[in-house]
Amino acid sequence: MAKQDYYETLGVSRTATEAEIKKAYRRMAMKYHPDRNPDNADAEEHFKEAKEAYEILSNSQKRAAYDQFGHAGVDQSAGGRQGGGGFSDVFGDVFNDIFGGGGGQQNYRGADLRYHLDLSLEDAVAGTTEKIRIPVSVACKTCDGSGAKKGSQPVTCSTCGGHGQVRMQQGFFSVQQACPHCHGTGQMIKDPCNDCHGEGQVQEHKTLSVKVPAGVDTGDRIRLSGEGEAGAGGAGAGDLYVEVQVQRHDVFTRDGSNLFCDVPLSFVAAALGGDITVPTLSGKANLKVPEGTQTGQQFRLRGKGVKSVRGGPVGDLMCRVIVETPVKLSKKQKELLQEFEKTLQGSGSKHSPKHSSWLDAVKKFFD
Repeated sequence: MAKQDYYETLGVSRTATEAEIKKAYRRMAMKYHPDRNPDNADAEEHFKEAKEAYEILSNSQKRAAYDQFGHAGVDQSAGGRQGGGGFSDVFGDVFNDIFGGGGGQQNYRGADLRYHLDLSLEDAVAGTTEKIRIPVSVACKTCDGSGAKKGSQPVTCSTCGGHGQVRMQQGFFSVQQACPHCHGTGQMIKDPCNDCHGEGQVQEHKTLSVKVPAGVDTGDRIRLSGEGEAGAGGAGAGDLYVEVQVQRHDVFTRDGSNLFCDVPLSFVAAALGGDITVPTLSGKANLKVPEGTQTGQQFRLRGKGVKSVRGGPVGDLMCRVIVETPVKLSKKQKELLQEFEKTLQGSGSKHSPKHSSWLDAVKKFFD
C-alpha cells in the first residue's frame, strides 16, 4: 500500500505547530491502538501510519526534508518498518514499551514521492512536456538490495530468532513489539555492504520526462506509476506524483475555465466608444467598446478562455475596463479640458448621471 502524506495521516495542516502535531498523534494513537482494537488489522495499520508520521513531523530536521522532497527526503530508518522511538515523547517510557510497534519481516512497497512542478499559464493551458530531476532511493546494485557485503548473507537475529518480534512483560501486560536489534526484520547484517552501509538502498538522482496535459491548473497531480522509491525485500516501487503550480501571469488571472484581464482605456475612448485590441492566449482579438463606457465595466469574449483538463466547454475571457485619467498634461491640454468642462455645466445629470445621483444621496443624508 502506498504511503499517505504524513500531514493527511495525522489530519493536520502543513503549517501545524509541534503541539498540534503531538495532540493529533495522541488522539489517533489512543483511537487505533491494537490493545483497544484486538484482531482489527485496519486499526493496527492506522496506528502504524500515525506513529510513522509523528516520528517524522515531530523532528524539525526530518520534517524540513520531508516538506522539500516528500518521502525521499527522510531517513529510511524512520520508516514504518522500524519499531520504537519517539513514542515516549507523548506517553512516557512505560507506554512506549506497552504500545511499541510490532511485525515480523515483511516486504513493503516503496514509498510514493511528490514533486512540485512550476508551470507558466501558457504551458498549463496548452500542455507541454517537462524534464524533471528527482532524488530517489533505489536497490543497491552491489548487494542486490540485501544490505550484506557481496559474498555474505544476512543472518538470523539471535534476539528474536528470526521472528522480528519480542514479547515484553510490563506489570499485568504482556505485549509483542518489534525486536530492538533487528528492527522487526528478523535478520542481522554482520558484514554490511560498503556502498549502501547495510541499508540495501542507495540515493540517486534520475531525470524523467513528464507529459503535462492541456488545461491543468494549480493543485492538479500527474501520477507516474513505479517512479517512486524502491520497495523493501524486492517489493514493487512506489509512484511519483507531480503536483502542478501555475505561476502568476502579468496579464491574465485564471478562475476555473475563465480568464480575466484588466484593459486600460483612455477617457476619450471610453466616452466616444470604438474598437480596441485586447490580448488573448491565442493571439489578439477585437473588442467593441460602447459609447459612455464606465470604469469597471466587464466585457465577455466567448471561447477565449481555457478548456479544463477535466473536460467541458472552453471558458471565456472577461475584460474589465479601467478608465485611465491622463497625467502630466501640458498647459494647452489643461486649457482645452477647462473649456470642455464649461460646456458640461448646467447639464450634469445628462452627462454624469452617477455623479448627480450621488450628490442627491449626499444632500438627502445631510438633510
